[in-house]
Amino acid sequence: MNEKRSPDGYDLLLIGGGHAQLAVIKDWIDNGVPAERVALTDPASHARYSGTVPGIISGQHDLEHGQVDLAKLCELAGIERIEDRVVAIDPDVRHVTLGSGEQVRFDIASIDTGGVGQAERILGPSDKLIDVRPIHDFIETSRDLAERHRGKQLHVAVVGGGAGGVELALAIRNAKGIEPAPQVVLIAGKAGLLPELGSWVRGLAERELERQGIPLIEADAQFRNGALTVQGQALEPIDAVIAAVGSGAPQWPGEGGLATDSSGFIAVDAYQRSTSHPHVFASGDVAQRMDRRVPHAGVHAVHTGPALAANLRALAGGEGPSETYTPRPASLYLLSTGTGEAIMSYGWLGGQGAWAQRWKEAIDKRWLDQYG
Repeated sequence: MNEKRSPDGYDLLLIGGGHAQLAVIKDWIDNGVPAERVALTDPASHARYSGTVPGIISGQHDLEHGQVDLAKLCELAGIERIEDRVVAIDPDVRHVTLGSGEQVRFDIASIDTGGVGQAERILGPSDKLIDVRPIHDFIETSRDLAERHRGKQLHVAVVGGGAGGVELALAIRNAKGIEPAPQVVLIAGKAGLLPELGSWVRGLAERELERQGIPLIEADAQFRNGALTVQGQALEPIDAVIAAVGSGAPQWPGEGGLATDSSGFIAVDAYQRSTSHPHVFASGDVAQRMDRRVPHAGVHAVHTGPALAANLRALAGGEGPSETYTPRPASLYLLSTGTGEAIMSYGWLGGQGAWAQRWKEAIDKRWLDQYG
């Protein structure tokens, strides 16, 4: 074992700087670190707030907007930052393996690395395929795509009928600095447009897509013989296919022996503890609550953070966890249209206007200011 770090390992190891773990580090800045030897391992020096990505793609925000300085937060909290990714875990022996091959020991671990891309598994391989995960790579690839097609007509298919797919289709259609404006088609799949939201909001989204000249296809797509096909028909011309098809589960947690659900996500209880190893916690897109349904969405990861922070502090102090995140009966969604407006969804309620976009920006700013 490479012992160039703490020779005794760590009392508490954060694996990944996801939205929930940022709240944990903020708690440590405000209230003190609950253990002596504490570290965060993440290959990036900055974390990206997912809610700002459509605004970056459309050009409403610059590239730096929505970034949280992990290095600075770790410094303020007084914890070590390991600039590497975890590729394996042995929860019984209590160590992780980093991408460098180094092994790091821990007493308590908390995982919030996010999910992995699954576009190729769902749609098939193609050099035109761009997965929205990981987000950092997606932003860089999107910028390269725009640069390669500067001065040319860009044709893009967005696959995914959820909130992320809708926002990205609208953002790409309104991307600043790309002339002529990109031609975009949204392929929602058989599940249809915004299946998790109310009919009022679906109607608003359908009308907005039509108003902006974005065709909607409610059927599944696949790459066949190099072409993106829907119901046996090839969609041409297509320069890029952007897949917003949700997160897949990384393999290393399950391969290491952590209990997972049928899709491979880390199975956790109401306190975000692994159902098989209570000294391991997990949250965000890498985890799945077993006691109740909590969809993979940024809004839930953000609200999980305070409960996770309290439970890690309790366990580090020799007590049992007691805090849980209970989602509200309805969640607020604000979908930017790329034109200075947003579509609001809360339960069966819906609305659209510049007021909704201002609301979204205020919420994003309030969250980001915690870590500024």
